Amino acid sequence: MAVIVPPEKTAAAPSPRRTEDRSRRRPLVLNTVALLAGVLVWAAVAAPGLVENLPTPLAVARRAGDMAADGTLAADTLASLRRVFLGYALGVIAAVPVGFLMGWYPVVRAVVEPYVQFFRTIPPLALIPLTVVLLGIGEVPKIAVICLASFMACVVAAFQGVVDVDRTLINAARVLGASDRVIFAKVVIPASTPFILVGMRIGLGASWATVVAAELIGAQEGLGYRMQKASTWFEMDTIFVSLVTIGVLGLLMDRLLLLAERRLTGWQERR
Repeated sequence: MAVIVPPEKTAAAPSPRRTEDRSRRRPLVLNTVALLAGVLVWAAVAAPGLVENLPTPLAVARRAGDMAADGTLAADTLASLRRVFLGYALGVIAAVPVGFLMGWYPVVRAVVEPYVQFFRTIPPLALIPLTVVLLGIGEVPKIAVICLASFMACVVAAFQGVVDVDRTLINAARVLGASDRVIFAKVVIPASTPFILVGMRIGLGASWATVVAAELIGAQEGLGYRMQKASTWFEMDTIFVSLVTIGVLGLLMDRLLLLAERRLTGWQERR
């Protein structure tokens, strides 16, 4: 009598959604592990005094708790956030249309590009004394310098995004009877969006770097001002609290931009 052997069961292939969830979860786990490893290395270097005057993570955490309790940390954080947000938003709002015009119209490019390249080579920090002389020591010069820093990063990205649009797509749209306005709205803007978002991320880093230097002059609150004041009294733990706060805020804002990039450029192939 013949024995019928049942066919071997084949393992079910993982669903695309499960694979996508794993691919999204893996970077988050690796980021967390990397941050924890950095804190452990910091503690290992600071605890035995290998680096002179380097505070331990525990000392910085205690100082952060004290500053949070008396309201100093919240006031400084809100002051710096307000300056960064205003300057960054104004810079991006001005940079995107200027970059589009430079990339779409050769005449505008010929007129504006020399000024953009000229001011792009000048560090925004070098303009702080000039803005203080021209605009005073209030909030306006600080926001103006941050605006310039973010503008220079975003305008080049927007310009490059328009220039790099595939001419085949533009020509195909024109053959189908699309006007310049439709081509710009349906072809140029979507194709240049990834470039703009990259420029926004670069501009965000430049804005945080600029606000710290801008708050060194004529400020009464802010994370940069707090670091300058703490350095006078050699309060290293206070300096590190401000540094860590800036890093955390910058990281969170960058992740929000990265999330927006994924939502707005879902059509783009990724590795």
